[in-house]
Amino acid sequence: MPLADAATAPWSWNPLTDVQLMWSYPFMVNAFRAGAVIAVLAAAVGWFVVLRRQTFAAHTLAVVGFPGASGAVLVGVAAGYGYFAFCLAAAVVIALIPGAGQGRGEESALTGTVQAFLLACGFLFVALYKGFLGGVNALLFGSFLGISDGQVALLAVVAAVVLAALAAVGRPLLFASVDTSVAAARGVPVRALSTVFLVLLGAATAEASQITGSLLVFALLVMPAATAQLLSARPVVSLPLGMLIGVAVSWLGLTAAYFSPYPVGFYVTSFAFGTYVLARLWRSARTARSSRAAAGESRPRPAAERPAAPAGRAAA
Repeated sequence: MPLADAATAPWSWNPLTDVQLMWSYPFMVNAFRAGAVIAVLAAAVGWFVVLRRQTFAAHTLAVVGFPGASGAVLVGVAAGYGYFAFCLAAAVVIALIPGAGQGRGEESALTGTVQAFLLACGFLFVALYKGFLGGVNALLFGSFLGISDGQVALLAVVAAVVLAALAAVGRPLLFASVDTSVAAARGVPVRALSTVFLVLLGAATAEASQITGSLLVFALLVMPAATAQLLSARPVVSLPLGMLIGVAVSWLGLTAAYFSPYPVGFYVTSFAFGTYVLARLWRSARTARSSRAAAGESRPRPAAERPAAPAGRAAA
């Protein structure tokens, strides 16, 4: 079924029938599978990105994937090789610059300058490969459709490896992320953990970029995790919650795109942003209620509202 025909599929207002129709096409089933794999991986890695305040590093690695993919196509190899080569290499470079991933000072300026240069190189590679001009949108904004069974299996294997490595360093990485100075004083290899995490972030970004594109990977890498951390400060709650939010926005985006002529990336990003805004409003309302309650308890009561003294004490 052509994508144009799928995009105009009628909505019957019967959810069961609509889901059965949508999942009757193998390309949609693979899209949902790939979306779930990418969402879980991105949310797990993104949870530490938000906790460590390294969203600038994540954005840099996402942008670096574009010249990597376009350069790979230019030399005649699959775009996936370019994503991984450039993202992993950039992760190592960022790890060698103290504080470069956190968007501060001279390191921030250096990283941003290199980022802009590589983005321009990506457009140059696309221009040199003249037959690939129509693929710029796919590299920048991705495509969940047209994914084969083999690609889904490969995504699952890479995601399993990255998640296993993240689980292996999870406890010391959490300690180092919460309080770097105390962790270093306790003998935790903070610098080595930071390097390992950046490499895992590069691998996760490279994998997710193959589906979401270089510019929209941020939607699944940061927003579900940030939303979950607004809803709960407990890692055992917010980490799986971020994964659930990531899968939910991916599947809702795919469903909405199937029944409309608009791109998947727009819906995935919009749903992710919407959940973040709702979580932020809920958090603000909860904080305001707590502040009012605390102010009410600390305010002295009027004399008429004060409890009466016991009779014996009054007589005395």
